[in-house]
Amino acid sequence: MSRDVLSFEELKIFLDEQTDRFNRPTFIEHDPIAIPHRYTLKEDIEIAGFFAASLAWGNRKAIVKSASSIMQRMDDAPYDFILHAKPSEIKSLSSFVHRTFNGQDLIQFVKSLRHVYTAHGGMETLFAEGFQNNAASGIAAFRKAFFGIPHAARTTKHVSDPVAGSAAKRLHMFLRWMVRQDQRGVDFGLWRSISPAALSIPLDVHSGNIARQLGLLQRKQNDAKAVDELDATLRRLDPVDPVKYDFALFGLGVSGEWKNFAKP
Repeated sequence: MSRDVLSFEELKIFLDEQTDRFNRPTFIEHDPIAIPHRYTLKEDIEIAGFFAASLAWGNRKAIVKSASSIMQRMDDAPYDFILHAKPSEIKSLSSFVHRTFNGQDLIQFVKSLRHVYTAHGGMETLFAEGFQNNAASGIAAFRKAFFGIPHAARTTKHVSDPVAGSAAKRLHMFLRWMVRQDQRGVDFGLWRSISPAALSIPLDVHSGNIARQLGLLQRKQNDAKAVDELDATLRRLDPVDPVKYDFALFGLGVSGEWKNFAKP
C-alpha cells in the first residue's frame, strides 16, 4: 500500500482506524508513559512524565527500567523530592546512568525543576505562557527557564530546542501526554491551559518512516522543518486533535509494519 493509491478521504479513514487500534490502554504496558500512570497527584504525573520522556530514546524496555530507577531514587514521590530533597539526597543521584544521560544530568534536572516550581509556578504555567499558537515557542520558554540557573553545559543537549532546528520528539511527546485528553486512559489531559490543536507531532524514525511511505511527509530529515510539514498535513486530517495520529504512525512503525507500506 502507498499514498499513491489512497485518496485523501481514504487516507483519513485508514489513519483513523489505525489510531483507534493503537490508542488503547494496552499501549501503555511497554511504553514510557507507563511511568507517570503510576501516580495520581498532578505534579507527580508531570514530573514522572518529564523524566520518562527525557530518557525516551532507544529500547523502550530499557527506558521504562531507567525511568523506574529514577522514581525509586526519589522514594516514588517525585514532587516532594524535587521540592524538599536535602543536598545529600540529591548527591546520591550521581550514580545514575542511562546511555548519555548520567548522574550529573539527573542532579541538574532536579535543581532546574525545583527552580521551575518555586520561581515560575510549575511546568504547565511555563509551557502555557510560552505558547504562541505552536508548541515550539512553549518549549523554548520552558527551556529558557529550565536553564535559567547555573548549569552544566553538557545537560543542555537533553532538553531539545526546536527553535534551533531539533524535532524535539521527546518534549512533543511529553506535551501530548499532558495536554491531549483521549478518553482512553492513555494521554492524561491534565493541562487544560493549552489546546490540543496547537500540539506538534513527536516525530521519530518510526513515525517518520510511515509518514513518508504514506505521502504525508516529503522532507527526508527528522528535524523541526519536517515536524512543521507533517503538522500541517495532520491538521488537515483533524484540526482539533492532529497529534492523535502519533499512535497510528508510531504504532505501525515500531511494530515493523511500515515495511508493508513500501511503494511499488
